[in-house]
Amino acid sequence: MQAPGVLRHRTNSTKLTKRSANMDQEWLEQIESCSACDACIEACPTYTVTGNLLYSPKRRVELARKVLVDNEVDEDTIASFYTCSKCSACEVVCPMGIEISKIVALARNRMVELGKGPLPAHKKVIQNLLEKGNTVNGDPAKRLEWLPEPFQHHESETLFYAGCLPSYLVKDAAKYSYLALKKLGVDFMILEDEGCCGTYMYESGEIAQARDYFQKNVERFKALGIKQIIVPCNGCYKCFKYFYPEVLGSKDFEIVHVVQQIYNVLKNSPDRLRRIDRTVTYQDSCRLGRAEGYTEEPRQLLRWCGAEVHELPSSRENTPCCGSGGGVRSAFKDLSFDIARDMLTKTETKELISPCPFCTFNLGFTNKSAELDKKITYIAKIIYESLE
Repeated sequence: MQAPGVLRHRTNSTKLTKRSANMDQEWLEQIESCSACDACIEACPTYTVTGNLLYSPKRRVELARKVLVDNEVDEDTIASFYTCSKCSACEVVCPMGIEISKIVALARNRMVELGKGPLPAHKKVIQNLLEKGNTVNGDPAKRLEWLPEPFQHHESETLFYAGCLPSYLVKDAAKYSYLALKKLGVDFMILEDEGCCGTYMYESGEIAQARDYFQKNVERFKALGIKQIIVPCNGCYKCFKYFYPEVLGSKDFEIVHVVQQIYNVLKNSPDRLRRIDRTVTYQDSCRLGRAEGYTEEPRQLLRWCGAEVHELPSSRENTPCCGSGGGVRSAFKDLSFDIARDMLTKTETKELISPCPFCTFNLGFTNKSAELDKKITYIAKIIYESLE
């Protein structure tokens, strides 16, 4: 077991394939190690806004044995596992080091194998992915509308992979990441016909389907000579870096978040950023902040830009989830809205900066719908605006 507060993501110890009572002993031991201490409950965003123990990590661990060992699934079980945003906040506080997010993934896959998942909303998203190459029902012909200049063919070992949400719904994330990288002199290529990373298949439990989709992407990237992929999207980051090796059994590319790339370029020449007068709150995304521990560098970038950086009441590895991940927003929009609103009402500044396009989208939607008068900005935008 790992120590509390340290997250890890296995890439080769467990394949999500069909199991019954002979499930991997390691995961059964993790499930049975739960001491029912309730430390995870208050850390969970779905429990915090509902007060319903069914939507708590503790209950999910209890139900995991029922699903993974006994192959028993009822409506409450389905609701419990599919309302989990897989934010891993519970894992930070778990004294037993139980990898609850991974157990949720195992349970979802088993429910799919038993014909109990994914949910209809998830099936619709996957259908869009297969038919249109994206998860947001976007027109493939309009995928590059975020690009601030005509597409030019350029070969490079580094691929800037915009992702579905940045390409269609959070275009600032794609546009300003692209512009910042170009202005910093980073050599990269983009795809004229970029598709989806396929993370939604994995997250919904459709692992067999994800395996085929992942393999096709890998074959294409290899044919192009790609060795490094830079992404603005945390979902793409997690999928390429962890889900691909886990499902396919090999790690074929270096995966870098655009904030990491920008920081690596600017850390020796921060004077390239002119100081601008902004007072902001920085939100650590679940993936980049909590899981990767990449918390100080984004704040340093903002300070180099001259911003006065404020914090949420809980920050860094304890930052609350925005409520959009793990397929929650697609199937439980109201729950996702309530979680996001809870975060925004605790944000003391007018502007909130996020390194995650999905957080940017969900928080922006919630801000507008709830009339909270906040400004939600993807981090690459403020960096680009500050670049000399």
